[in-house]
Amino acid sequence: MPSEPRCASLETREENGFPMMLTRLPGPRLSPFVKILWASDQAASPGSVAADRERVLPTGGMHLVFRLSDHPLRLFNDINDPIGYRVGHMIVGGARAAFYVREISQPVSSVGAQLRPGTAELLFGVPAGELAGRHTPLEDLWGPSAVEARERLIEAGGLQPRLDVLEALLAARLPTVRGLHPAVAQALERFTTTADVRQAVKESGYSHRRFIALFHSGLGLTPKLYCRVLRFQEALELVAAHAAASLVEVALDAGYSDQAHFNREFREFAGVSPGEYRELVPAFPHHVPIHTRRANT
Repeated sequence: MPSEPRCASLETREENGFPMMLTRLPGPRLSPFVKILWASDQAASPGSVAADRERVLPTGGMHLVFRLSDHPLRLFNDINDPIGYRVGHMIVGGARAAFYVREISQPVSSVGAQLRPGTAELLFGVPAGELAGRHTPLEDLWGPSAVEARERLIEAGGLQPRLDVLEALLAARLPTVRGLHPAVAQALERFTTTADVRQAVKESGYSHRRFIALFHSGLGLTPKLYCRVLRFQEALELVAAHAAASLVEVALDAGYSDQAHFNREFREFAGVSPGEYRELVPAFPHHVPIHTRRANT
């Protein structure tokens, strides 16, 4: 799933002259709840699938995805799992602090959204903590309307119309006010500049235990783990933006205490070292290809 575009409200990615990915920011009605909307059609780009599997790295956020192709999402317990397991065509990806492995051997048409903190209970009826660290079939949360939503998206045809339909579907299910607890919203603002959880607890006016519970309910991660994922996100951006920079410089710029700390946390979240990640040169920062024949030898 793509990262939020920083300069444009609409971004198109093409391959061999074919539109492959379209991302855009939601309108004002949806923007308090949705960070980014995206639609992709790998089937329109011949030869776009170059590996069997990939690691999907954590963003700290929650995702909603509709697969419009016939084959469902298939996940693996690790890169050497020979069979994996089927999840479905409509999936809620909970907030997580570890990579997961998915099949990418066939081209996929899909549409989805990266959700903002506090949206889970409003959109799905359950706290984010109950969905964290796993993939949940949307039918378990929306019932038959999940299937109806997918059918509408398939009928829309084309990347732009599908984004319009998805935005309308989400807007119809969400209230007109933002549901994130004020203490959590205040902490999220603070965490854009500092990872001082103790100070965030103090400013909230709540006990440490109560604040952690509020934060976990809204985001699905504890404050400390969320801040670690944010730092990892910054490191990914630095690795991608500064190919010539040494990894020692990247580690220090991202706020790690030393190279060993950086390597340890990067491998925990990504499953590969920073150097291995740089050598792989992923087309999308959070999607790291795995060539299973090589991985299983």
